[in-house]
Amino acid sequence: MVIGEMTQDVDLVVVGAGPGGYPAALRAAELGIKCVIVDSKPKPGGVCLHEGCIPSKALLHAAEAIDSAATASTFGVKFGQPEIDVNQLRAWKQGVTDKLSQGIVGMCKSAGVEIIQGKAIFEDSRTLRIEGGAEGAPARIKFKHAILATGSRPVTLRDLSLTSKRLLDSTGALALEDVPASLLVVGGGYIGLEMGTVYAALGSQVTVVEMTDGLLPGVDRDLVRPLANHLQQRFKSILLNTKVTAVKETKDGLTVTFEGKDAPASATFEKVLVAVGRRPNSDGIGLEKTQVEIDKFGFAVVDEQCRTRDKRILAIGDVSGQPMLAHRATRQGIVAAEVLAGLPSAFDNRAIPAVVFTEPEVAWCGLTDNEAKAQAITVGSAKFPWSASGRAQTLASAAGQTKVLFCPETRQVLGVGIVGPRAGELIAEAVLAIEMGATLEDLVVTIHPHPTLSETIMEAATAASSRLERQQTSKLREASKAAP
Repeated sequence: MVIGEMTQDVDLVVVGAGPGGYPAALRAAELGIKCVIVDSKPKPGGVCLHEGCIPSKALLHAAEAIDSAATASTFGVKFGQPEIDVNQLRAWKQGVTDKLSQGIVGMCKSAGVEIIQGKAIFEDSRTLRIEGGAEGAPARIKFKHAILATGSRPVTLRDLSLTSKRLLDSTGALALEDVPASLLVVGGGYIGLEMGTVYAALGSQVTVVEMTDGLLPGVDRDLVRPLANHLQQRFKSILLNTKVTAVKETKDGLTVTFEGKDAPASATFEKVLVAVGRRPNSDGIGLEKTQVEIDKFGFAVVDEQCRTRDKRILAIGDVSGQPMLAHRATRQGIVAAEVLAGLPSAFDNRAIPAVVFTEPEVAWCGLTDNEAKAQAITVGSAKFPWSASGRAQTLASAAGQTKVLFCPETRQVLGVGIVGPRAGELIAEAVLAIEMGATLEDLVVTIHPHPTLSETIMEAATAASSRLERQQTSKLREASKAAP
């Protein structure tokens, strides 16, 4: 240690100020643990607030407004062509994130949690070195415990290693420097489809290329189908079973070479967005000098109490495994703080909701059809089409459905999938039902307000319950006929 360097001693240091890190620190402070947060960014909030969840939803709201105005003519309300001020839209988006970030600063200040800017690197299992810190900030932090909440970053492809301002990752796309005339989105997952939705609404000709045979790989096909049908109308082209093999910059843009049965040999786009996933930020921070175990995917191995193999270090959020979702990180952060305070806390949640904020939205939680088949679990399934929903009809958005998966023997709700407007707002009821071990009857007898989209959950459960009753009645009749 260099003489004169300032070292700070704390009970707990949280590395990362994202949706897992700052809630962990705030909960720890509530429980009387002296803690600080170290984050490399000048403003707290992490990728979710500055480069992911929040800015993307701000832009998706703008896209929704544009699309709603365009479709209003179907019920006799007509608007002119929208005038899009990209600079004002960008400023509004930035204002949203800045306001939320300032709110985090205020909460931490009120709780007595110090935020230190700088890159944290582990020197051992008790010491962090702070690089690039502000004047007066400690150069080292000695801690009793640390919570690793370093998040993730976009995956890059070796075949797309070109250095060009025209080649974007999700962070670059959210910066919204301009609206390109043509945009290729590489990757048909939720990030690619959300950003494709934004740029298509703003006026870009969007093409999506996906290596697998369908959009949103891994998601049940019946939930994806209404979205895919809608995007076929909104996007210029969707190329499935297709791979990008090369990208070359020309005076007209980026010329992309494809490999796929129905794909063109090549095409030129003004910009290309690579959205093929994210990787954990577990490298380059000195974890090899600790006992933290990193798996083959780069995730820190943790137990249900978020503890790593190093007794002093816990890990939460994207760096600790799938699913890489902000709300999972928040829950883990609270668990980790409570564990360090000696409370009997664990990340033992039955359901983690997932939402794709496209138009229509897709949301699901608990067991899916795909998972049930892969695990050879026998489930019952019932669907309620939104074409039969009065509220969906009044919204001119009847292309959707709600699906309930349940145990045929106990009638316990195992999973729910929803596709349609505001699916992300509706899924929380299903998450609560699964967490509480609710049965179909619990959903059926719960009075839902009418007319609302939430009724579709009750209706799907009613369809499932009625089917089981018919089957039971049929069996009783057969047994009665067979009786002597």
